[in-house]
Amino acid sequence: MSQSIQGKVAAITGAASGIGLECARELLRAGAKVVLIDRAADKLASLCEALGPQALPLTLDLLQPAEVSGLLPRILDLAGGLDIFHANAGAYVGGPVAEGNPDDWDRMLQLNINAAFRSVHAVLPHLMAQKSGDIIFTSSIAGLVPVVWEPIYTASKFAVQAFVHTTRRQLAPHGIRVGAVAPGPVVTALLDDWPQAKMDEALANGSLMQPVEVAEAVLFMLTRPRGVTVRDLVILPNSVDL
Repeated sequence: MSQSIQGKVAAITGAASGIGLECARELLRAGAKVVLIDRAADKLASLCEALGPQALPLTLDLLQPAEVSGLLPRILDLAGGLDIFHANAGAYVGGPVAEGNPDDWDRMLQLNINAAFRSVHAVLPHLMAQKSGDIIFTSSIAGLVPVVWEPIYTASKFAVQAFVHTTRRQLAPHGIRVGAVAPGPVVTALLDDWPQAKMDEALANGSLMQPVEVAEAVLFMLTRPRGVTVRDLVILPNSVDL
């Protein structure tokens, strides 16, 4: 039997596009109030206007540690509570290590690891005090199966998986569930550097998923009975052999 999230308050990072935006739409349809967190202020404002009064914009730069640490009071001021926190924002860098740019790696690692972990740390006092809540990470199949053409990205998602597995056990006694959705390739802005021919081929052969498919998986995780935690939910296109 599923559990309703009607009336719950969710906050999602990286919510102005891609998986984050589709998750916001899915949770709004399920009756939640959603705080959309992103650094794109104008885009957030127009999106929330279109999504309706239960969608609330929060402009924040996840690469600024002080802003991330101050996240919780801003969510509470906007929405009046917090039940679900989705650490979704991320970046992607692929390619051979020998040809890579460590400065690009640093930015990705800061966003995928440091900002994600810091944002969870910021909201924990509230969730622990109310003795309930859900924390969801957008991870990747690369966090479970090392992907040879994206070693630095893979390393960042292995770090996410380690954090999910350990914090889940620490927070379970406080009534907080922690889990990760781990999709294969998804059509998002992370693939903007793909050549158009490669994108067209991938779409034609069914090796890419759409963000809404990830959002539906996240809603499934959140609506399980409170005694059940979906620790890792891997979703792949049928044609991806991993």
